[in-house]
Amino acid sequence: MNPDAPINNEDLNRLKQQTARLSVISNTALVVLKFTVGFASGSVSIVSEAIHSSMDLVAAVIAFFSVRKSSEPPDDVHAFGHGKFEVISGLVEALLIFAAAILIIREALEKLTGHGVDEMQGQFLMLGILVMGVSAIVNWLVSGRLMKVAHQAQSIALESDAWHLRTDVYTSLGVFIGLVLIRITGLTFLDPLFAIAVAVIIMKAAFDLTKRAYSDLIDSRLTDEEEDRIRHIICEHEAEYINFHSLRTRRAGPDIFIEFHLCFPGKVSVEQSHDFTDHLESDLKLEFPRASVTIHVEPCDSACENCTSFCHVRTGKGTG
Repeated sequence: MNPDAPINNEDLNRLKQQTARLSVISNTALVVLKFTVGFASGSVSIVSEAIHSSMDLVAAVIAFFSVRKSSEPPDDVHAFGHGKFEVISGLVEALLIFAAAILIIREALEKLTGHGVDEMQGQFLMLGILVMGVSAIVNWLVSGRLMKVAHQAQSIALESDAWHLRTDVYTSLGVFIGLVLIRITGLTFLDPLFAIAVAVIIMKAAFDLTKRAYSDLIDSRLTDEEEDRIRHIICEHEAEYINFHSLRTRRAGPDIFIEFHLCFPGKVSVEQSHDFTDHLESDLKLEFPRASVTIHVEPCDSACENCTSFCHVRTGKGTG
């Protein structure tokens, strides 16, 4: 299935679940591989990466179940859908990244103070370098896929999972470079130092994800670009009405909510205004498939201060 092609909600939900499942499978394989090589080599940075990947695996499982739940239709208890299950998932995943960073710093400090493994097993060092290289490549490919589908589906759960893996790419590369330097110089203290650098990078990612999830939980409006696009779609039909005002938007995971007032000439019938608003709602949903659109119809008052520049009454164009 091509993520760039137009897609309906049912196929989009299926694509999201397939992509989340891919993340679970890849993370499981990498966790087993990293822990095996990390303990065998005595490298705290590889073990730290294994801990990081374990958090990624937990996050991937959470993302998988949250996208399944968010795809369920509205019911009696959740009349506006289940989109915020993804927002909660994104927040939990961010907290897991913080936890991973704390565990990594703890392991690294223990080694720096002499309480950890004192020596790295040279025969496993090259294997560790290879594992880190493979991990970076696999996570780059999977995170790219996750991010692509996340943007298409407006899924914060998949986006959070993608950022989990994207940070894993950077940290794997950092550990890879550190192991290469240890191989060249023999300075094993570089290993925990790179592990701490790993922790700092992923804590920054956790902070950014927390901000994004918090914004959705408190019903922040859509971006300026998205609201400008909504206004543009409404204005494409300006010949059919007099003006619009009071545009309000909010996001709940992959679902968005759009509300505005639309003014018609007084002579327009209820049936005509209803047919037009249905048409306008369909056009908005072409651009925003998961949108719930509420249009409040009201008669025009020529003295209204909310009239836009194309108001037929104000410009003398008539109302026909």
